[in-house]
Formats: sequence, C-alpha cells, structure tokens
Amino acid sequence: MPKIDQSIVNSDMTGADPEKERPRLHFHGRRLGKPLRTAQKKLVDEVLPRIRFAAPDDPAAAFGRPVDGVWLEIGFGGGEHLLAQARAHPDTGMIGCEPFMNGIAKVLTAIDQEGIANIRLHDDDARPLLEALPDASIDRVYLLFADPWPKKRHNKRRFVVPENLDKLARVLKDGGELRFASDHADYVVWALEHLSRHPALRWLARRPADWRCPPADWVRTRYQEKAEARGDVCTFLRFRRRRRGKAALANRERPAGR
Repeated sequence: MPKIDQSIVNSDMTGADPEKERPRLHFHGRRLGKPLRTAQKKLVDEVLPRIRFAAPDDPAAAFGRPVDGVWLEIGFGGGEHLLAQARAHPDTGMIGCEPFMNGIAKVLTAIDQEGIANIRLHDDDARPLLEALPDASIDRVYLLFADPWPKKRHNKRRFVVPENLDKLARVLKDGGELRFASDHADYVVWALEHLSRHPALRWLARRPADWRCPPADWVRTRYQEKAEARGDVCTFLRFRRRRRGKAALANRERPAGR
C-alpha cells in the first residue's frame, strides 16, 4: 500500500532526478487552536489511527466494504458538511482533509458517538494526498468556504490555482463533479476565472440561479449562516470533469488568450 509522500512537503529540491526536483510545499494556516480536551486527545490517539486515510491504489478499498463511490472534501473545518453527507449517503466513501486538529477532533467525536463507518480522514495538507491518489479515482470533490487569502500579496496561497486544479482534474473520474462555494466575492471571481479556463472542467451553470442557489442536497453550516447574517452573498459553483478525450479537444478549440 503506497503511502503519501511527505517529502513533497518537507524536502527541498535535490539531485538531478526529475522525480525529486519538486518544489517544497509551504503550508499556511493553523494546525491547532484551543488545546484539545482530554477526551478529544484520546480520540486523536486511539480512533484517528484506525480511520486515517493512507492513499491506497484503490481509494474505495480504504473503507473495508464496497462503496458506491468516493467523495473528497478538502478543508472541512468543523466537519458539519462532511458528517451530514456521510449520514445521508452511507454507501458512499467520504475522505475528509483538514490539517486543523480541532476540526479533526470534532469529527472524531461524532464518528465515535454515532458509529459512522464511511469516513476516512487525512489530517494534513491536501496537496500530498492529491499527489498520491490514482488517476480517475474520485467521484466528487468539495472545496467549500476555503480561506480566501484576501490580501493581494497572499493570493498565491489560495487553493484554486492551476497546479492544484491539474491535480484535481487528474484524480476526478470522467463525469465527476467539483463543487466550490465561497462568501468572498473576490475569491469567487478568481475561482471562476481559473476553473473556467481549465480544459478538463466544464461549468454546469445555465442561469443565474445555478450559482446563486445551492445544490438540492446542500448542507448549511454555521459558517455559511454567519456569513449570510453579516450580509455576505454566498456563491455556489459546480464543474463537471470532461471525458479525457473531450478535455483534450476542448483545449485545442479554446480561443487564443483564454
């Protein structure tokens, strides 16, 4: 079973081997807020090792039983959306990525109390995980209310950048879906521009309601409720992964400069 290559995160470029000449990935963000309570520490020590996702060749095999598909949520925060989707779709395997240990502890608490069996957790940066996943192995990806890094000098820290979209396009199955949501207008414009330019992704919107209103199976979170209480407008984007052959054709047909 292949493991996630932590050298992608921890090592500088070394030697002349192209496989080793990868830039160091810098993680920006918190890994711990308030100190974990004793019960939470016990869950991290005892439960997390049992459900930690180890990126096998077949992600569906990580759940110990057949699953209808595998969905990936990157940056699940407090885990409200991840848990709700897992409850609503018990035959779907859910992989949750979150380096913030307080969020991990909240999800572990629910998993332990409710006996939720279809969640696997990656308690670290999502980028090495994406590197490790096989081609066309994920049915759906969620990127919801990620840090918008609003200062212009920090825009490069945003998750929606070409290199990460290439990774997402590689791991998504043909016809798979990428869902993005944000309450930050500038980040929405940024994300829509980058997502629309990617030849492997097709925007599913046909009318304004498609990005103004959430999907039918949407799960509201406290973060969204707080954003709307402030008067912030939430935007919901859905993109479909094109068939591999069609993605190449779309790239050739794309007008110059786009």
